Amino acid sequence: MGKAKGKAKQMKGKMKETTGKTMGDTTMEREGRSEQMSGKAEQQDMRPSERVKKTPR
Repeated sequence: MGKAKGKAKQMKGKMKETTGKTMGDTTMEREGRSEQMSGKAEQQDMRPSERVKKTPR
């Protein structure tokens, strides 16, 4: 996945976490945190490949 998709996943997770806190739903809150971490991992996985593409030959 790309950087944008990873960031979108983080934002979706943040909204889910906030909604869970507001509603008192701990399961939704945990799912949101999990999605945020997954999105961050996806963004970090893209960085090395982007560096390779940008390296002059």
